[in-house]
Amino acid sequence: MSEGKALIFSAPSGAGKTTIVRHLMSITSELDFSISATTRAPREGEQHGKDYYFLDAEDFRQRIDSGQFLEWEEVYEGTYYGTLRSELDRIWNAGKHVVFDVDVEGGLNLKKELGGQAMAVFVKVRDLEVLRGRLKKRGSETEESLDRRVKKAAIEMSYQDRFDFVLINDDLDQAKQQAEREVITFIR
Repeated sequence: MSEGKALIFSAPSGAGKTTIVRHLMSITSELDFSISATTRAPREGEQHGKDYYFLDAEDFRQRIDSGQFLEWEEVYEGTYYGTLRSELDRIWNAGKHVVFDVDVEGGLNLKKELGGQAMAVFVKVRDLEVLRGRLKKRGSETEESLDRRVKKAAIEMSYQDRFDFVLINDDLDQAKQQAEREVITFIR
């Protein structure tokens, strides 16, 4: 393994992990973002190879079978997410530290795989109703998918103690500052 480090950000959907990760990426050139692969459809404005590698289910399963994933999960029935080994290699070979923005199961799997080279951060809000409100504001959820995500979030919250650090995102500016302190300490 390389000398590079890995920052793993996981959270229930809507907790703000992607916003925090984007902030961290903007403050230091030492980090590079690992682009996840998924079988879900792109949201408005998302681009293949920038936000995600959008793969069809057959291609995704073939890559699983050939060992191309560092970790993968069927997050929702028929919807896969995963981290390609090539992303880790690409970033470490460039002399940077890798940043993962992954679901909770994926984060725990990455931490298990990468051990001490990784810091796993669990981002959360204090209340599931706050989470529901954030998801609703996205405008990309049906009532059924919203209920499914909130139910899943309740389960994911039970895993927070398995992470190295829990970041409460009730105040975005405070959460960004706290994330900066933790990340800079870890990578330096």
